[in-house]
Amino acid sequence: MALPTAGSAASGNAKASARIRLENIDALRGFVMVLMLLDHLRETWFAHYAVTDPIDARTILPAIGFARFAVSFCAPIFVALTGLGVYLFSINHTVQETTSYLVKRGLLLMAIEVFYLSELYWGIVPQPTFWLQVIWCIGLCMIILAALMRLPRPALIALGLALVCFHNLLDPIRLTQDDALFPLWAMLHQRDTFALPFGFVAKTTYPILPWIGVISLGFGIGPWFRPEVSQETRQRRLLTLGFGLIAGFIALRLLNVYGDKPWSVVDGDPVRTIIAFISLTKYPPSLLFLMPTLGGGALLLVLFERIRTSGLVTALAVFGGAPMFFYILHLTVLRILYHSALGIWGPNSGAFYAFNNYNWVLVWYVAMIVPLYLPTIWYARLKRRRRDISWLKYF
Repeated sequence: MALPTAGSAASGNAKASARIRLENIDALRGFVMVLMLLDHLRETWFAHYAVTDPIDARTILPAIGFARFAVSFCAPIFVALTGLGVYLFSINHTVQETTSYLVKRGLLLMAIEVFYLSELYWGIVPQPTFWLQVIWCIGLCMIILAALMRLPRPALIALGLALVCFHNLLDPIRLTQDDALFPLWAMLHQRDTFALPFGFVAKTTYPILPWIGVISLGFGIGPWFRPEVSQETRQRRLLTLGFGLIAGFIALRLLNVYGDKPWSVVDGDPVRTIIAFISLTKYPPSLLFLMPTLGGGALLLVLFERIRTSGLVTALAVFGGAPMFFYILHLTVLRILYHSALGIWGPNSGAFYAFNNYNWVLVWYVAMIVPLYLPTIWYARLKRRRRDISWLKYF
């Protein structure tokens, strides 16, 4: 029997390390996808319950207040992991190949948002609206990253930090429909609606300026996940980053001077006071919104790496291995269910068909996990098995 050489052993260890790193990243991506389902269920079955931004802690249902904070982790982590994924892709591809992938994938995501996902919501708004939401945002950020990734890594990280930390200084700038740059500013920083030809409108739900910073920072920490970086070193850096961001969030939020709208103590109600403290602006994401969510994501990466042999990590990695498929699938299923209920029973809350108790949202959440898991695991396995089908990698 031939004994393994030192080189073959090192190669085997590197491959095992790469597999562990990628599975942990997929698990974290899957974790936020599962959380996202809860938010979209609330939007579907509890749509009559008005939710302001940030939530008014004095009037909000506590369950929704805490659920909103939980789902706040979704977009920041997903965008940061997109940047990290691009870096890992670039390790084995040329700059030209990476650029081509980013542009093609970005344009595809933007097209899916405009020509498919927006139409799922037509019929529940006064006029056809193109919702420029998270998929549009990620697609556009990927195209911009195709240019920014050519910067030296320190410059890219500095740019990412500047956009994340200082974009709140731009909050006082508010343009109106009469301003020539209004549509551009609405897409960059001011969440708003602007008119399109033929009676259509566009809603910039996810202004992209701070998200460019997030995807850049995700790309910037990519070297931490290279095969030659030890697990201990990577975990130490992630723990320092995670706890540092959370500690910084608490300190800055207590100062109440920058990074988001001020919060205040709700007299005689400690639960609502906590909700006030964690009610943060998402559109666009404030500095304080991004600090605990990205910090929490860093800590979860360490956790999933440490419990990587558990069935939970494996199951979550399935969702994370086919995130675009799961995203389109669950939104399509939810809209079919909603319009079916509306057609069968009619509106029961203004113009909506909705539950009158948030607990039913939680019931639906538990009930839908497994039915959505089965087709997702089928597609994830198809992607791994049929690497010869090039278009699969774009979903």
